[in-house]
Amino acid sequence: MSSPPFVDFQNVWLAYNDELLAQNHFAVEDINLQVQQGEFIAIVGPSGCGKSTFMKLTTGLRMPSKGRILVDGAPVTGPLKISGMAFQASSLLPWRTTLDNVLLPLEIVEPYRSNFKQKRAEYEARAVKLLKTVGLGGYENKYPWQLSGGMQQRASICRALIHEPKMLLLDEPFGALDAFTREELWCILRDLWTEQKFNVILVTHDLRESVFLADTVYVMSKSPGRFVVKRDIDLPRPRDLEVTYTPAFTDIVHELRGHIGAMRQNGAAIHQ
Repeated sequence: MSSPPFVDFQNVWLAYNDELLAQNHFAVEDINLQVQQGEFIAIVGPSGCGKSTFMKLTTGLRMPSKGRILVDGAPVTGPLKISGMAFQASSLLPWRTTLDNVLLPLEIVEPYRSNFKQKRAEYEARAVKLLKTVGLGGYENKYPWQLSGGMQQRASICRALIHEPKMLLLDEPFGALDAFTREELWCILRDLWTEQKFNVILVTHDLRESVFLADTVYVMSKSPGRFVVKRDIDLPRPRDLEVTYTPAFTDIVHELRGHIGAMRQNGAAIHQ
């Protein structure tokens, strides 16, 4: 018997307010999505199609107008504590050191918050270890302005993972970085996920990024957003950057690009 999905969207629709709902004007519509425990999915699509809205629904920052969402077997009724998030802007606090920025979730999220003073040394050791894993060993006491964009984004990912969430949500996390730094961070994220097997939902405009990292890529239509393509990425793991130069990889990227390019004529049926 297969285990229940970790993320389960059941016929989810969202209008941003009651007035839009009355006009049947939805930001996302008819989303049915099941993500298995430990699965890495990526969501791609044109700008403004509702990818970030989908993220807010998943984390409980927005409630659906219709339908229901279950995460880890429980209905989503408000902001989830079991998720970590990182965005395109690293949004590190400029007055805090790298270490203190990474520790921030442990200061504000229960059950860590109540124990923070007593367990500070243990939490700091965890943060130092995580920073070392992403190549930031020795930068613990630097401030954000002393770090490059790529380093800031590594620290941001550490901050999202410090409370050991079951799910990591990434909204265009590498979009502002140069190509070399971006590929370095792909490999860091791949290694963290391989080791810890948390669920990942990655929203990205970068088709190469989605194919390199994900188990499954979903293509979202123009607004109102709905999933029109589901593509399983059957490239063997572990993947290294060499795979991005192979015909098999390039074919999948071209196929996804074709779907997005054809979106204007595309019907709403989901293709598998």
